[in-house]
Amino acid sequence: MIDPPASFRRLRRIFLTALAVFSAAPVLVMLSSSLKPLRDVQGPFRWLPSTVTLRPYLDIWRTVPLGRYLVNSLIVAGGATVCSVLVAVLAAYAVSRYRFRGRRLFTVTVLSTQMFPGILFLLPLFLIFVNVGNATGVALYGSRGGLILTYLTFSLPFSIWMLVGYFDSIPRDLDEAALVDGCGPVGALVRIVVPAAVPGIVAVAVYAFMTAWGEVLFASVLTNDETRTLAVGLQGYATLSDVYWNQVMAASLVVSVPVVAGFLLLQRYLVAGLTAGAVK
Repeated sequence: MIDPPASFRRLRRIFLTALAVFSAAPVLVMLSSSLKPLRDVQGPFRWLPSTVTLRPYLDIWRTVPLGRYLVNSLIVAGGATVCSVLVAVLAAYAVSRYRFRGRRLFTVTVLSTQMFPGILFLLPLFLIFVNVGNATGVALYGSRGGLILTYLTFSLPFSIWMLVGYFDSIPRDLDEAALVDGCGPVGALVRIVVPAAVPGIVAVAVYAFMTAWGEVLFASVLTNDETRTLAVGLQGYATLSDVYWNQVMAASLVVSVPVVAGFLLLQRYLVAGLTAGAVK
């Protein structure tokens, strides 16, 4: 393998350093603003606070019910992730391992749903949830269950498509060996295919979780005060007379820590899951 010239390595190092600084600058501004009194945030911009205070990190829990919003987001994102993984694993295994009538149509239909912008489904979903609630008494509008169902429709098509490619890369001989040893199709899936597809499943789970965690439009329309999520609840720091920017930054950092930590822990599986299908 031929090493690149020294000039190219220097340019690459300079470019990567500039890119890292550009990416880290917003985080540094958030951290600095979260440690400032409100008057400093509203005044001329400074990189470093003139007075360091932890008061915003204490006030974020009293200005808005941040704890309730955090619990709602965890329930909704976690529920959407679990449902998306379960349904995607079963659907992708059927598409990958079986040849049935309508298989190609099903695959094309799943992919075609990603071509439409999500806002087109906002009004139909709202009307469906309200009418279902009026007809059956099942409260979908303003409930966590309705929001989980909404996010499931967003993440499921891509999850199925990605897992189909991953399952195709797993040799069918493993399934046949499991069937010879006495496992049924479900047993082969649970004992053989799923353990071999852990990176792909983790990638799907991270994608589904992030889709539900940061979504704003549907959460702002399909929830009420009791089921509001973090993405919408952060707007509560803006009142008619003022905007508590230091608390906004503090709350954003607090709610980002669990997601960033989880992403870093699962990064190895995520990269492997996203690249496995491309290798095939």
